[in-house]
Amino acid sequence: LNCSLFNSFRFLIKGGLAGAAVYVAYDQGLLGSGTEGAEALKKAQETLPPAIQEWTNYLGWEVRAAQLPATPKFDFSLSDSWNKGVHTVMSALSVAPTRACEYTVEGWKYVKDLVK
Repeated sequence: LNCSLFNSFRFLIKGGLAGAAVYVAYDQGLLGSGTEGAEALKKAQETLPPAIQEWTNYLGWEVRAAQLPATPKFDFSLSDSWNKGVHTVMSALSVAPTRACEYTVEGWKYVKDLVK
């Protein structure tokens, strides 16, 4: 009985943490458009180092600024990369019928040359 109660309690805690994580991600705009996600990332990069410093001071850990790793700089736009990929695929699809016709003609020429 204790084991099943413990497992149920553990399941409820995990479910609560997962639900809270999804809510925070939605609330901060991480599940929205690319610009909202970029703004949320920028806000997190500005907020995270002071928050870590505050918690280490609160816990009594002595952490100097030189010991903390620098925040990574992301110069990557997910929406630009996605748009570039979509344009590449669409241009390849738009040229595909012409290329297929050219390759078919070349293939027939090759087969005719082999038969001669």
